[in-house]
Amino acid sequence: MRDTRFGTVSLNDEIEAVRADAEHVDAALAASGDAHAYERLYRSHVARIHSLARRMISPDAADEVTQDVFVRAWEKLHTFRGESAFGTWLHRLAINVILGRRANLGIQRERYQEGDEVFETVSARPVTPELGMDFETAIGRLPKGARQVFVLHDVEGFKHEEIAGNLGISVGTSKAQLHRARMMLRRHLTR
Repeated sequence: MRDTRFGTVSLNDEIEAVRADAEHVDAALAASGDAHAYERLYRSHVARIHSLARRMISPDAADEVTQDVFVRAWEKLHTFRGESAFGTWLHRLAINVILGRRANLGIQRERYQEGDEVFETVSARPVTPELGMDFETAIGRLPKGARQVFVLHDVEGFKHEEIAGNLGISVGTSKAQLHRARMMLRRHLTR
């Protein structure tokens, strides 16, 4: 760490600031049509967006949805004002695309699914000692509403107020769905 006029700044903080500045520059260049700058942004964020799509919609549709997110980002780059990190802007756009895709596919939000039968097809014990339970599969088997809230809150770090606004549900419903998802996963893991 080194001292500056405004306090102590770590090397990691400085590196992160340089990265953020580089992303803002790349976003501006890409908005003006620079495909190479956009490719740098794509490479920096594709893994996180793909992971989000895989968890929120399905592993089968994740590739196509990820592509849709980046096509939409290319079209909407002119709306990025740089008030937040590019990754934050892209993540919000990705959630909108994913939720829109779910609506287009006619997938309705399920608030609750009674019983634990959703886990009957997932093995509770590893087949061999060195293999662990497939957590991604278990998350995928949660009722859709509970899965969305679980991914947005516990995986992506959103607050209940943000989740409620994104999904069009109340804060209480978001909290209840998160609790239900956690309880279902816990019961499955302790079998």
